[in-house]
Amino acid sequence: MAPAALRVATYNTSLYDGTPGGLVRRLEAGDERARRIAAVLQRVRPDIVLLNEFDYDAEGRAATLFQRDYLAVAQPGGGAPLHYPYRYLAPVNTGVASGLDLDRDGSAGGAGRQHGDDAWGYGLFPGQYGMLLLSRHPIAAAQARTFRLLKWSALPDARRPRDPASGTWWHPDAVWAQLRLSSKSHWDVPVDTPHGRVHVLAAHPTPPVFDGPEDRNGARNHDEIRLWAEYLSPGVKPWLCDDDGRCGGLPAQARFVLVGDLNADPDDGESVPGAIAQLLAHPRVDARFVPRSEGAVQQAAAYGLPRKGDVASHTGDFGPQTGTLRLDYVLPSRGWRVLDGGVYWPVPGTLADDPTTASDHRLVWLDLAAEP
Repeated sequence: MAPAALRVATYNTSLYDGTPGGLVRRLEAGDERARRIAAVLQRVRPDIVLLNEFDYDAEGRAATLFQRDYLAVAQPGGGAPLHYPYRYLAPVNTGVASGLDLDRDGSAGGAGRQHGDDAWGYGLFPGQYGMLLLSRHPIAAAQARTFRLLKWSALPDARRPRDPASGTWWHPDAVWAQLRLSSKSHWDVPVDTPHGRVHVLAAHPTPPVFDGPEDRNGARNHDEIRLWAEYLSPGVKPWLCDDDGRCGGLPAQARFVLVGDLNADPDDGESVPGAIAQLLAHPRVDARFVPRSEGAVQQAAAYGLPRKGDVASHTGDFGPQTGTLRLDYVLPSRGWRVLDGGVYWPVPGTLADDPTTASDHRLVWLDLAAEP
């Protein structure tokens, strides 16, 4: 008998706090946002899910509390309790002080509200906006690869930001040589499923906004996405080394699913043109099935902003000025059959208590089966 479909999802949960340990304290006290996020997960019930913007703590206390007090408890507007026996979490670059003046305001700072732009990835404290991978199937954590420390300058032909007013590089050479590419981290996490080993490729590139005419965040977003394209492409890549010093990309025969809030819409928004096409058009990625929802269609119509792309595929609601965009992706490798999928975004009025409003992003999921 063939194994049941594997449901893989990504969800930017907005479960972050403004102070170190704040998420843990909120979860201990009882947090309404966490209850609603758990309700969405209980409704969709993915087998593997990446949670973006879930604050990291080294002891995994927040992850434990979220599982025990929220997922394992039937939530209003949710479903039956949900249990994930396996999880993966690791440090991220957000909020980690660089000691450098990365935003060129004349002050080289660390983390904290005054110096968030001088951290390796924007954040007010180490671990803010972290990532958490939850799985019903065993995770081969010892074989996971992380690329948190990889230098941006190591990427061949990197989009090094330039000051358009002077024509000079935005970052001086000494700073550019130290910059990390990943704003949070890039993870390759092997999961052993009934369909065989699956490499979950997880990331959360920086938004391509909150900068200036030099577009340093747009350039970084493009190259954070490009890192995965390079990881999947053939060829010897001695520069592509993980945090343990192992170099090279993903073997050609490996099956994968790429997940995350990639902060790049194919047709609209402010990302560098073609940024997400680096993955959508990659020969190892099967992007033919596009998850959609009716809720996104109605919300886009309510804002009435001009859109070039398919609004039904949008995955986030960013208010009347920005509108809706497709930023969150579940992208399987070729070798999977996509049986179903969607964006969990109910039409307004469908649910008495709509838990999706807990985050400005919506959960995206696919049901996958391995081809023989």
